[in-house]
Amino acid sequence: MTILQHGFVFWILLALGMMAVVVFLERMLALRRAQIDHMDFVRGVCSVLSRNNVEEALMLCDETPGPVAAVALTAIQHRKATRNALREAVDNTGRAEISRMERRVMSITVTCQVAPLLGLLGTLIGIIRVVAALDAHAPLVQSADLTAGLLQTLVSAVTGLIVAIPCYAMYTMLMVRIERIVLEMEDGASKIIAYLTHEDTPLQ
Repeated sequence: MTILQHGFVFWILLALGMMAVVVFLERMLALRRAQIDHMDFVRGVCSVLSRNNVEEALMLCDETPGPVAAVALTAIQHRKATRNALREAVDNTGRAEISRMERRVMSITVTCQVAPLLGLLGTLIGIIRVVAALDAHAPLVQSADLTAGLLQTLVSAVTGLIVAIPCYAMYTMLMVRIERIVLEMEDGASKIIAYLTHEDTPLQ
């Protein structure tokens, strides 16, 4: 039996698995670029701000990738606002950055949930093929008449699990990385806000 005889469900699962891998690799590269030494970055920004060089601080934030730099940029841009308004602006930027980091990750989750169901669908289709073969060739049924359907049931079920299990692992790895970056972003935002709201000399 060739791979072409495994049924359309097999090919759907194969395509979903390949797309999930592509999304995973793209997201991992994007998250790696977004993750910086946030403590060093915040110290650098505060050092620049301490010299009242706001433009340089804004440029530093703009040229640095990642959500920590994005929330720092927002905080500096809203430095003259009240603490509540400053916090709200930073929170809005933080939510936007989280949404950006989680972009397309949901597709991996969907693949993880759908793959076993597609595997079950392929299994049931294979069983239907077996029953149809039994009905067509009864009472003299040869093993060859049943092989195609039985093999399709096994291939579909196994392929569904082979796709779903790595997808779950990839999703977990991405979410752990995102959670780590979010914690760094929140820590950096808190430090920037504390610096801006407790300065004795207002920054211009």
